Amino acid sequence: MNKDEIGGNWKQFKGNVKEKWGKLTDDDMTVIEGKRDQLVGKIQERYGSSKDDAEKEVVDWETRNNYRW
Repeated sequence: MNKDEIGGNWKQFKGNVKEKWGKLTDDDMTVIEGKRDQLVGKIQERYGSSKDDAEKEVVDWETRNNYRW
């Protein structure tokens, strides 16, 4: 998967991400912009989660949504 495909997929899943993690702002979504490590970091920041917990949430979300970075 190339960078353009990742960006296109991100736009498709952006609403789903905001539905799951409602505390993420539009600015957060701009920073994340399809970067998995940024998503984990923003979940940690907004929800006060540990890195392991945030990582697990993202893995669960990826599995449910059949999302590939």
